[in-house]
Amino acid sequence: MTSPETKAGRKEWIGLAVLTVPALLVSMDLTVLFMAAPWISADLEPSGSGLLWIMDVYGFLMAGLLITMGTLGDRLGRRRLLMIGAAAFGAASLLAAFSTSTEMLIAARALLGIGGATLAPSTLALIRNMFHDAAQRRTAVAVWTGAFSVGTPLGSVVGGLLVEHFWWGSVFLPNIPVMALLLILAPLLLPEHTDPRPGRFDLLGAALSMAAILPVVWGLKKLAEDGLTTPPLIAIAVGLAVGHVFVRRQRAAAHPLIDVRLFARPAFSAAIGANVVLTVASAGVGMLVVQHLQLVLGYRPFVAALWMIPMVAAVMPGIALGTVIVRRLRPGPVIGAGLALAAAGFALLTRLDADDTVASLVTGYGVLGFGMGMAITLAYNLVVATAPPHKAGAAAALNETGTELGGALGIAVLGSIATAVYRRDIAAALPADLPPATADAAGSTLGAALSAAEHLPAQLADSVTTAATTAFTNGINVTAVVGAALLTLTAVVATLALRNAR
Repeated sequence: MTSPETKAGRKEWIGLAVLTVPALLVSMDLTVLFMAAPWISADLEPSGSGLLWIMDVYGFLMAGLLITMGTLGDRLGRRRLLMIGAAAFGAASLLAAFSTSTEMLIAARALLGIGGATLAPSTLALIRNMFHDAAQRRTAVAVWTGAFSVGTPLGSVVGGLLVEHFWWGSVFLPNIPVMALLLILAPLLLPEHTDPRPGRFDLLGAALSMAAILPVVWGLKKLAEDGLTTPPLIAIAVGLAVGHVFVRRQRAAAHPLIDVRLFARPAFSAAIGANVVLTVASAGVGMLVVQHLQLVLGYRPFVAALWMIPMVAAVMPGIALGTVIVRRLRPGPVIGAGLALAAAGFALLTRLDADDTVASLVTGYGVLGFGMGMAITLAYNLVVATAPPHKAGAAAALNETGTELGGALGIAVLGSIATAVYRRDIAAALPADLPPATADAAGSTLGAALSAAEHLPAQLADSVTTAATTAFTNGINVTAVVGAALLTLTAVVATLALRNAR
């Protein structure tokens, strides 16, 4: 094994490229079906709930299994689990591409989620084992973070291009040769690493972790879709209760699934906390930005996805700058500065107007992405660097689980704030002579308002459209105020908590 003083050579850097591509694909598969949904609906004719399961089961299972798979990688071997996951991911992609029924596609997407849960923590944990030099490890984590960050918006674009030229199943085909190549190159380029003292696998703990995470993720998603209703609140309460049992079991177990004592390390807990808050903010506003591009500015979905690329691409120079600055400064102030820049991006969005061009949106969201890139790559590096090497898989899984929960929480909470502002403002702005049924439809969502306006006389339609787009933009403004305040507070806390981190 390479000693801690030895720098990585050509083999390790080529190995990093091998690890980066599956991270990109796992991220892309979260959104690759967005553009294919109409074609799937026409071909397989799923019910409304069936289509939702096709879209969501991948993310649900990946979130629920990350902790289990991260720990399994520490025990079975991270390269071995990566290869098992790659085989499963490739096979599931083939199954999904040629699915002939709703049930078959749901099963394939579920298998993709299981495979994704093995790939994500294994790739990041292997980086911890391959790059012992701190500066090289920061660069390697930056490359991995950049690929994972760009994958989500890129998935919609790639999916849109493929379904416009081929059939909907083609969106899964790029996964297959990549996973085949990974299976060939992994034994040649990637080291194997296992926990030397793994102990018994906590099977009950694994079940409890999944039973805690899945209801919370489902509940948050349903809150974002349906508003404040009883079933998602019950699901979240059940998930939190099971989570409490899980944590107590991990504290008492001789061989826990995860070592909760990791959270006693300030650098570890503060880094995960910063990542969660960044994900809460970016996921919540990202959902609103996509709707603004399509419904307020009038871009068709594929063009809207293209406009997301330069906004998210701003993450890349942020990652590069953060990696350079941290050579002279400790990571705490750099992470704090990145969070403050992200808050500045939100501050720009507080001034967004319904009549503004796409440039205003790109600028605000781009500054947010730049600051996010500065902070998130260094926070990811701290997570894997502060954990013991034999626990790197579990640490990476904890971080990615927090990211998944943060994304669901951001969409639910910030989305609910935006919806509340929209309904308040449009109720006061709609014309008094509007038919009650039309007023009710317009007061529910922006999409419903624009649809209702199509059936009205021109002057009245213009009034409804203006009221709806203005109310929606006001929702973004208020949400941006909340995001800016949250990120500013997190910047202060992270800077103080990480002042001694290296």
